[in-house]
Amino acid sequence: MKQSLQLRLSQHLALTPQLQQSIRLLQLSSIELNQELELMLQENPLLERGAEEDVVVPSHSASDSHEAAVQEEHAPVEPMEPTDAAETDFSSMESERWEKISSSSANSDADNDFMFQEPGTPTLREHLLEQLRLLPLSDRDQILVALLVDAINEDGYLEQSLDELAAMLPLDQEIDPMELQTALKLVQHLDPLGVGARNLAECLELQLLSQPSDIPYRDLALAIVRDHLPLLAARDYVRLKKVLRCDDTALREAQSLITRLDPRPGAGFSRIETDHYVQPEVTVKKVKGLWLASLNNEAVPKLRINRLYADILKRNRDSSSQYLTSQMQEAKWFIKNIEQRFATILRVSQAIVDRQRNFFEHGDVAMRPLVLREIADELGLHESTISRVTTRKYMLTPRGVYELKYFFGSHVATDSGGACSATAIRALIKQLVAAEQPRKPLSDSQITDILGQQGIVVARRTIAKYRESLQIPAANQRKTI
Repeated sequence: MKQSLQLRLSQHLALTPQLQQSIRLLQLSSIELNQELELMLQENPLLERGAEEDVVVPSHSASDSHEAAVQEEHAPVEPMEPTDAAETDFSSMESERWEKISSSSANSDADNDFMFQEPGTPTLREHLLEQLRLLPLSDRDQILVALLVDAINEDGYLEQSLDELAAMLPLDQEIDPMELQTALKLVQHLDPLGVGARNLAECLELQLLSQPSDIPYRDLALAIVRDHLPLLAARDYVRLKKVLRCDDTALREAQSLITRLDPRPGAGFSRIETDHYVQPEVTVKKVKGLWLASLNNEAVPKLRINRLYADILKRNRDSSSQYLTSQMQEAKWFIKNIEQRFATILRVSQAIVDRQRNFFEHGDVAMRPLVLREIADELGLHESTISRVTTRKYMLTPRGVYELKYFFGSHVATDSGGACSATAIRALIKQLVAAEQPRKPLSDSQITDILGQQGIVVARRTIAKYRESLQIPAANQRKTI
């Protein structure tokens, strides 16, 4: 085979470290971004937080002209080569579009401790043992009671049977089953009411028995929770009235008495989780009749290059300053990528607001169908970028806080040839259920017919799926007396 040399041109995508960082920052949530920022501040001496008085920062909101707000051109999220001028005046150049630093900065240690400190609420076990310490119990009784307390779960229920608990005791500890039963009765008289129950019926019964016997319909409520709780859960009021020999009024009052009880008496002692903390990146307000998005002051970090190290690096350009040069470059890229992250979030948010303005005016029933491609095509970005921007990023609106993904959804056809969003249909279902007659709740087929009369073509199984996603029970479960 004859050997030869050939030139071949080809293109391939190369992800530089700066572009990789830009993509990673874009997909981080607000909390994860703060964690990344704190790590970078610890590792890079050239990067520091900017003080409010050091940099004048105008608002990150859309301009008074709606066209300027919507049509303002931004470069795609791709790092740009830094210039030498950025070394000396970088903070003033970059900060023209930045807002105030988040109040939860590293300089506010007291605030951070307050936000994330472990709550002081005792656990259910601690609460029960504290009460038992005040009782004059023998050593043997203390062992039995402690064994029961340790077997109670977070909801306040005793998961194991008394026989199983008795088998856990040492062989030399002979125990009469009545002793363990007596110890359980002692635990069941502790606060909160209903603790130590072995099932829901016993839990409700303990709470009812703690109430005065002259409370109206208490005995009827006791009869229901002891023997007929499944019928109550199934809303089978006809059979309940027959077996209890009562009328509608008595059954309604007994049901009201039961529904006021706590089915999970120990839940109030569970540790509060801090993972559900949400900080909106964007706020939406109506300005001069237009809905405009702006960056949340508290979510945008303000960063700058450390002037002391920058001056040292400027005066010394020898090989000994290679470390500072590298850290300077990394700090500038990080600041640029942070800025581009929020600029992209703002652009996407404003595009969403423009398309969902009816939602901000009228609520969920006015939500229009929207897909990622629609926003991507308008902004000249890839769908994957829009997906990253809208995941775990939140928008504060007059109607509440919503994840950006909330504004996207599939569509259902209408008789007029248009489309209705799934979110709007869910809102209509909620409205219809809220306005229905309690004694004659609407079935899924009836809801389908009502929507059909409004020109919305939707199958009954789709209505059932949306109803279940809203955690609305079926019609027979919603029926009341």
